[in-house]
Amino acid sequence: MEFEYSADLREFISKVDKFINAKILPLQHSDDNNRFFDHRREPSRTLWDKGGLPNPEWEELMGKARKLADEAGFYRFPIAKEYGGQEHPNTNLWMCALRLHMASHPVYGGGNEHSVIGNFPDFLMLYHWGTQEQKSKYIPMRFQGKFRMTFGLTEIYHGSDASHMDTKAAPCKLSDGSDGFVINGNKRWQTGAHHATHHLVFARTAGKSGEPMGITAFIVPAGSPGVTIQSYEYTLNMPTDHATIIFKDVKVPASAILGPYDNGLAIAQTFTHENRIRQAASSCGAARFCIERSVKYARNRTVFGKPLSSNQAIQWPLVELSTQAEMLRLLILRTANEMDQIQQKYSQPGSSMPPWIAIEKQLGHKISMCNYYANRLCTQAADNAIQVHGGNGYSRHQPFEHIWRHFRRYRITEGSEEVQMRKVAAYLFGYKNTGLDEKSNVTDEAATGENIGAKL
Repeated sequence: MEFEYSADLREFISKVDKFINAKILPLQHSDDNNRFFDHRREPSRTLWDKGGLPNPEWEELMGKARKLADEAGFYRFPIAKEYGGQEHPNTNLWMCALRLHMASHPVYGGGNEHSVIGNFPDFLMLYHWGTQEQKSKYIPMRFQGKFRMTFGLTEIYHGSDASHMDTKAAPCKLSDGSDGFVINGNKRWQTGAHHATHHLVFARTAGKSGEPMGITAFIVPAGSPGVTIQSYEYTLNMPTDHATIIFKDVKVPASAILGPYDNGLAIAQTFTHENRIRQAASSCGAARFCIERSVKYARNRTVFGKPLSSNQAIQWPLVELSTQAEMLRLLILRTANEMDQIQQKYSQPGSSMPPWIAIEKQLGHKISMCNYYANRLCTQAADNAIQVHGGNGYSRHQPFEHIWRHFRRYRITEGSEEVQMRKVAAYLFGYKNTGLDEKSNVTDEAATGENIGAKL
């Protein structure tokens, strides 16, 4: 068993660091762009007089960072070669190593590392489930910035219980006489709705409430008659682009269906595990950042004539956090490596099941372990950093309050902490695939809660 990064992975991480120093930092330090990263970040990023939406200048800056990363060959790293990616055989391991590194990097300190190496759940759904027409149309547009899609599973009254959704789609005839569907319902926490060109809407097309089958996914143009953004929800970490959307008698052609009819929840499984393990890596990296900054501060801070670090009340919490972070780091990397092995095995022609199904069956519980524990650990490490730094830690001149607010969401999104623990419990107590784990195995696998933070 090898515990060290391979030479080519270390070299790739070094290239990312050089790119950040050569391109991203100069961009950040130009003009008055630092206002988006320092203690002024939240008011600078937010249009308070326009519903709390993101400042276009901030989004334009992130767009420039993505463009630079794309030109340098980093941004599309995890996707298929035919669309500009590297399709590395150890993509999950490398992505976790990169996210661990970047989230613990002083440049980021809990910031948006996705602008350097992208996360592409929308691409994966189109790539694996789209018709040839959908792929030919939407994927090129996606990388040109002309196709931006929200993920519509969570509703006003339904989150992790996604199979109980209220949104319904019924067959109808369109004005030209062709077959289509009429959609009625609502979706909440629709990240990116303010600039989305399309909405991916999951709706019940058959069966009873609570049944995983009978749900279909539709690609709905954002400007369709009957689509109304009701509100944008203010959140702990601003700005917001998380909308509540109402669908009233929205008509779409049959060609708008993405994936299998009546089995739409299956398409969300395509990216769920990748998102969860990568998020765990980011949270673990941010936790390490908080720990290392706290240790450094405690060693340099003098109180009552001696270093703050000489107090066991300071040492012990950091000892526990550091121990947990190191054990978690190893579990994340091992699990990611096992995911890659399964991915390679089940991607071969004639495989008995898609690789993401095989990953769920063999590693779903381990991925949940990584995800729920990492997200919790990050918020604990940030909270402890605030305490160690005292009044300085509470101020926005230190990054810890921002890290806490930014990462606190992940104990809810991508499947809540309780749902993740239920999945682990189902494995431990033998309830997996017995029907007693319905919430953690069926709805959870599609009910990513919301796609806050998974910027499409």
